[in-house]
Amino acid sequence: MIVSEHLLISVQEDDFNVGQEYALLRNMADNVGAIAVFSGLVREFYEPAVTDAGPASKVLNLFLEHYPGMTEKALQDIVQEADTRWRIQACKVIHRVGELHAGDQIVFVGTASAHRADAFAATEFIMDYLKTRAPFWKRQQSSEGSEWIESRDSDAAAAARWNSDKD
Repeated sequence: MIVSEHLLISVQEDDFNVGQEYALLRNMADNVGAIAVFSGLVREFYEPAVTDAGPASKVLNLFLEHYPGMTEKALQDIVQEADTRWRIQACKVIHRVGELHAGDQIVFVGTASAHRADAFAATEFIMDYLKTRAPFWKRQQSSEGSEWIESRDSDAAAAARWNSDKD
């Protein structure tokens, strides 16, 4: 989905190639001085949000659900907000859905800018907001059984720090 000619998002089942996405960002913008990239992976072991909940469980698979249309709109809003805060020349966000396994790529966030500070901040902001504002539901199958993964307080705290930047 094209948010604008320099802001791209995709919700997809297929894997992605980080090198190809990097090249796309580099080719989308002029006078690029920095490209910041984050690629998230499905962990092999899932640590419970509660620290005294016991040892980490081995992940057999992770299933991500979403509502088409609603999810893309949320991603569009996140990327557009980043674009208003920082001078982004190009941005690409990919979030995978469906069944994933330990070690699979799950998310890609890349931003290109003339300066590294804008690229770093925009990429981190987008990732923090993906964790807290994007409507994805994760069900994990582990050696302990199947469970829905709840959001973490640490994710909310990471996203909350950007609110003070708006003032």
